[in-house]
Amino acid sequence: MSDTHSLLRHVPVPLFAAVMGLGGLSLAWRRAALVWDLPSWPWHILFGVTVAVFLLVAGAYLAKLIRHPDAVRADVTHPIRMAFVPTITISLLLLATGFSDIAPALARGLWWTGAVGHLVATLYVISSWFGRKDINRDTMTPAWLIPIVGNVVTPLAAPTVGNLELAWFSFGIGVIFWLGLWPMLLNRVLVHDNPLPTKLTPTIAIFLAPPSVIALSWQQLTGHLADPVGVILHAAAVFFALLLLSQVPRLVRLPFSLPILAYTFPVATVATVTVAMAGATGSGFHAALAVIALAAATGIVLGAVVRVAWGTVRGEVLVAE
Repeated sequence: MSDTHSLLRHVPVPLFAAVMGLGGLSLAWRRAALVWDLPSWPWHILFGVTVAVFLLVAGAYLAKLIRHPDAVRADVTHPIRMAFVPTITISLLLLATGFSDIAPALARGLWWTGAVGHLVATLYVISSWFGRKDINRDTMTPAWLIPIVGNVVTPLAAPTVGNLELAWFSFGIGVIFWLGLWPMLLNRVLVHDNPLPTKLTPTIAIFLAPPSVIALSWQQLTGHLADPVGVILHAAAVFFALLLLSQVPRLVRLPFSLPILAYTFPVATVATVTVAMAGATGSGFHAALAVIALAAATGIVLGAVVRVAWGTVRGEVLVAE
């Protein structure tokens, strides 16, 4: 029993990134089914796995909250880990998006909980950045984009099960703060004297997510993707993907750590927006690019999640930081 209690204390909040990655991949395959008239079973299976992983991770983290509230408090107040706490509300928003066609009433409840909860989480995290002296350039990482990205996830299901006014409100917050944080985080990664800790190097993949999700939400809110705004955002997402690809020789040499989950949601969003762009433009080039992106995202997401699951079994995940 004491061993179980010890393991619960070390359940890491970034495990919710696995839900984000699987949820994002299921939505990429859902978009592919719509654009290319593919069978729906791949995305249904992936979404079912997403729900199962969410229930497992959420159950474990809830048990941690009940048994070790001090450890959860440490997550919420830690200068680096606090940025991962909004992965919980983003997971709810992605589940709402997936359930929007399957169980609208459930999706509506998930959407409102996730949307309002994420605004609260964003306010808390950003106010902490403003007010705490222990949060500085050395504790800044690309994970700072997580609370920002969640606000632009909100509109994805808003037209069907949410509220457009709240969706636009969240979208505006996400876009403005992304534009503000983006140059600061690039400076941190590219030229800052103190480099990112090796363990957090995979978080550079998070740069892919904002332009991808903003483009998808722009389409949901306006009905347009192949307009100048959508094309520019998609180009930025693809270019960041190419930059990440150029870093593969360095990234594959990194030792295993939980932040490999940072690859999952961003690559899934790039695949989704590229498939969506292929559908919006009818371009053969975009279609070919979408096939490559979807195949790569599928391999990366499933590979990372399986590796983390194996690492959990081997005792590499539920350990003290």
